[in-house]
Amino acid sequence: MSQKDEFHNIDDASDGLFRELAAGVTTRIFSGEQAMLSVVTLAPHAQGTLHHHPEEQWGVLLDGSAIRVQGDEEIAVKKGDFWRTPGNVPHTMRAGPDGARALDIFSPPRPEYKKAGSGFGTT
Repeated sequence: MSQKDEFHNIDDASDGLFRELAAGVTTRIFSGEQAMLSVVTLAPHAQGTLHHHPEEQWGVLLDGSAIRVQGDEEIAVKKGDFWRTPGNVPHTMRAGPDGARALDIFSPPRPEYKKAGSGFGTT
């Protein structure tokens, strides 16, 4: 495999494996052997489905504003904020008035995210 195949651009909408997670919420997925990246785009005021999965997840808000729902808490996040979600903790995100874009990092990779499709997988 050429090393060029291991380089990507976060702003290239055609790069990565596309998944529609919910109405107004899409992602592009990049999977490795031990970790997985997901570039999530949320339309203004769009919200994902409350869900959980066994994999640990880190996230960073790249653009916009949002409310991060994690467990029983709702926390306002702005560009540059990042967080950790332990495995099996219910979570989702609700975008602000200008929408939002986040980078999620999973370890290990989520099996259901290794193929195109729709939905968050585990609920």
